[in-house]
Parts: sequence; C-alpha cells; structure tokens
Amino acid sequence: MRKFIIPFVVLSVVCTISCDRNDAQQVVSTELIRTSQSWDGVDLPDYPQGKPEIVGVKYEIPAGQKLGWHHHPTLNFGILVQGDLTIIAKDGTTKTVHEGEAIVEMVETVHHGENQGDKPVILYMFYTSQKGLPLSIPDEEK
Repeated sequence: MRKFIIPFVVLSVVCTISCDRNDAQQVVSTELIRTSQSWDGVDLPDYPQGKPEIVGVKYEIPAGQKLGWHHHPTLNFGILVQGDLTIIAKDGTTKTVHEGEAIVEMVETVHHGENQGDKPVILYMFYTSQKGLPLSIPDEEK
C-alpha cells in the first residue's frame, strides 16, 4: 500500500490530503477561484503587517433575509454551498452568487447580502485576518 501527499494552496494557507494509491477512486482537484480582485473588479489590498489569523465561518441566511450594511477590513473569500446570495454594494453594483460558486468579497467597500431565494443560503467564508481585527464592521450611514 503506497501513500502520496497532494499539496494545495488556498489564499496562502497550505493544506495536504493523504490518499491511498490502492483506492478505486481517484482524487480530483478542482481550482474554484484564483484572483487578485474582489467580485466587483477592484484590486485586493496588500496583506496587513503582523501575525496572521485565519478564520473560517459558516453563515446560514434564511430565505428572504438581508444582512446589514457593512464592510470587511481584511481579505476574505467564500464558497456558497446552498442557495443564491445577492450582494449589493452601496453604489448599487450587484452580483448574485449561485450554489457551488466561489466569491471574493470586497475589502473596505460597504455592501450587504440578501437571500432573495426560497431556500436558506449556506455560505462558508474564510478570512485572512489578524488577532483582534473584526471580520466585518457595520455601516451606520445606510
């Protein structure tokens, strides 16, 4: 029984999967996203200085619900595993993310998400942050 390691990188986080070569099924690796821009086409900022903190969050948004207006002070991306999520920037720019799609969120740009569908949205988000830095900051103006 021979084992091998397959490395992969997700926003500078290195992970490995160990697999048996005798398994009948083959490992399939599908790159979901690779970009230097958020979903609205804006270049992502440089990483902040200091010790990094990686944060993963599962969001469940019921049908018909809206998130409050907010912005993110740090880089993040996610995978929508159920439903459709419409993201609206304060300037009116809109993107709908569909089940199975990856999304790179805006950084320092006010926006909110809406579940306009008829089933709950399940979204996994991953943040490259720093200890003590909030993942999102509410926007009091809107």
